Amino acid sequence: MDPKKIEQYGDELYTAFLGQTTVAPLIEREPDITIDDAYKIQQRMVDRRVAAGEKIVGKKIGVTSKAVQDFLGVFQPDFGQLTSGMIYQEGDTIDLGKLIQPKAEAELAFVLKEDLKGPGITAMDVIRATDYVVPCFEIVDSRIKDWNIKIQDTIADNASCGVYVLGKTKGDPRALDITMAGMVLEKNGELFSTGVGAAVQGSPANAVAWLANTLGALGIPFKAGEVILSGSQSALVSVVDGDELACTVGGLGSCHVKFAGRSAA
Repeated sequence: MDPKKIEQYGDELYTAFLGQTTVAPLIEREPDITIDDAYKIQQRMVDRRVAAGEKIVGKKIGVTSKAVQDFLGVFQPDFGQLTSGMIYQEGDTIDLGKLIQPKAEAELAFVLKEDLKGPGITAMDVIRATDYVVPCFEIVDSRIKDWNIKIQDTIADNASCGVYVLGKTKGDPRALDITMAGMVLEKNGELFSTGVGAAVQGSPANAVAWLANTLGALGIPFKAGEVILSGSQSALVSVVDGDELACTVGGLGSCHVKFAGRSAA
């Protein structure tokens, strides 16, 4: 894709983020857009956020489940970049008025104590380099109208990053069975869905290793202190004013989040 179009679409998505508006799917306007094009558009969008004062604090892995991969017609995950403007702490109330069409998903976050640079990173390397894991919520959001996305759309839109909330309970991944640990997601005190770590590429650590190797091939390392969101273990759940969610990971603990306000869409 022409570099001017890369900038055009990246700027368009950044403007949509600022104005809490949506844009038409890129794949409809650029039928020949490639995944490589989409990542370049993502980088332009993220660069605009960094230029405005945010910092890169980690990465997220998306499209880890077979159902979502089948829906998007791809057979590997994607990734986005986490910025300092996306962070909420457990106990905070998320203002839906700052989002467009949010949906929540529960997952496991890895916080690194050492740098990791692929290729050649294994799941065990990930475990060794991890300071701790915590249950978390990612509130995904799309700047693409009506969530009408293909893989190129969501990648360009920074993997549909919205905001995220880390739980307060820290666990040692060397002492936890993160592959077989069950996850329970409750909405307003009622069971919404259940999951297990193995649903994420066989193990959340496998998903993190995949991303370390994918980025390593591009010369991009994971850095100590970064947060890596390993991919959803739950069904997506829509949220509105007054909703409360809780996810509990067996042997680890829980993460709770509340929502207030009305989203743009």
